[in-house]
Amino acid sequence: MSRISKVITKTGDKGETGLGDGSRVSKSHTLVCFLGEIDELNSYLGRVISSCNKDELVLELQSIQQDLFNMGGEVSMPNSELDLLIEDRVVFLETRVNYFNEKLPPLEEFILPGGDEFCSKVHVLRAICRRVERYCVIAMEEGVGTRFWLPYLNRLSDYFFVLSRYFSMKDGEDEILWDRNK
Repeated sequence: MSRISKVITKTGDKGETGLGDGSRVSKSHTLVCFLGEIDELNSYLGRVISSCNKDELVLELQSIQQDLFNMGGEVSMPNSELDLLIEDRVVFLETRVNYFNEKLPPLEEFILPGGDEFCSKVHVLRAICRRVERYCVIAMEEGVGTRFWLPYLNRLSDYFFVLSRYFSMKDGEDEILWDRNK
């Protein structure tokens, strides 16, 4: 059965939109902005996946896309008891961050975002994820959120950081350190 059969509804033409719980809110509402940020992160992650030549990573990144949809589902149902994004996914990210980080040399200084096409896109993901995290904090300050949203986003940005470093190293790219004297 089709759940989404109509794209043009015209219900948002006056600046309001519907949340998953059926409530109508302004398109400038914190939750709508938060959902938009999650969508941008997920869309850019899709772009990264589409150009990813690292087969071992595609399924892992797609599982993160599922997580982001789960988070969006929870955001769109602010007064429900949905448990779509679960603690196991935070633990999964912690495990993966530790896996990649153990293979990396310690950082002596901040690094400039860059590298090859894949790694530089992953740095953009990290920056977008940090912005999503800030919107998450705003939502939580307004009393909406679960105990897993913020830890998940925090680990996800760490994941993107070490992922970019790891594949830069694996592909023989040199990291460019920040030089405060330049």
